Amino acid sequence: MLAKRIISCMDVDAGRVVKGVKFVNIQDVGDPVVLAKEYNNQGADELVFLDITASHEKRKIMIDVVQNVASQVFIPLTVGGGIRTIEDMKRLLNAGADKVSLNTAAVENPDLISQGASQFGSQCIVIAIDAQKKGKSWTVYTHGGRTETKKDVIAWAKEVEKLGAGEILLTSMDKDGTKDGCDIELTKKVSEHVSIPVIASGGIGELDNFVDAFTKGKADAALAASIFHYKNYTVSEIKHYLHKKGICVRQ
Repeated sequence: MLAKRIISCMDVDAGRVVKGVKFVNIQDVGDPVVLAKEYNNQGADELVFLDITASHEKRKIMIDVVQNVASQVFIPLTVGGGIRTIEDMKRLLNAGADKVSLNTAAVENPDLISQGASQFGSQCIVIAIDAQKKGKSWTVYTHGGRTETKKDVIAWAKEVEKLGAGEILLTSMDKDGTKDGCDIELTKKVSEHVSIPVIASGGIGELDNFVDAFTKGKADAALAASIFHYKNYTVSEIKHYLHKKGICVRQ
């Protein structure tokens, strides 16, 4: 059995780590370089760095901040926000990122997924899907949760896998920042419809939320932000708890 991964996430705006609830009420929570070093030392399996306003503001990601973060971590680093071209991907990978995360650009230009996978390998291409429930299904949102598309989340997840994506970062906008658990139904449905790894994101606030994401949601990894930023739990505490619950994690 592959070990389940614990991923620390940093949403970055204007060079600072921020956190909100359901993509609004954004609050400053710290310096990305300091936090990245802390999460690396705690034993996080991976780190995700998302420039949450780059696409909305139609600007490129702050490459110097990415370089500074990459210099402090020795775990896989995924970087997203404002990526529109193969050249953007190359700049980030050269700056120290191990993977790039695409959302808005992938929706607007799906060929970018296959082009990136062809040039850098599928393992480098993570597709971030921001999902909000509409009736009995979920809709894809872009531009940091500001723009509703007409895409169904399940259909889009299957499409990005066919195009060559190596992983899906699935965020429930309804659960984001609430700390009352991830959207199990959403996570399970996407996990069952694709064969590539799915990262559960949005709403994790308690130890049992990780258990549910892995067992009920069938996620391959779980991403959290608030519980790390506000020091509710350390990565090692989470892994110790999961190990006691019989879930295979990296020690």
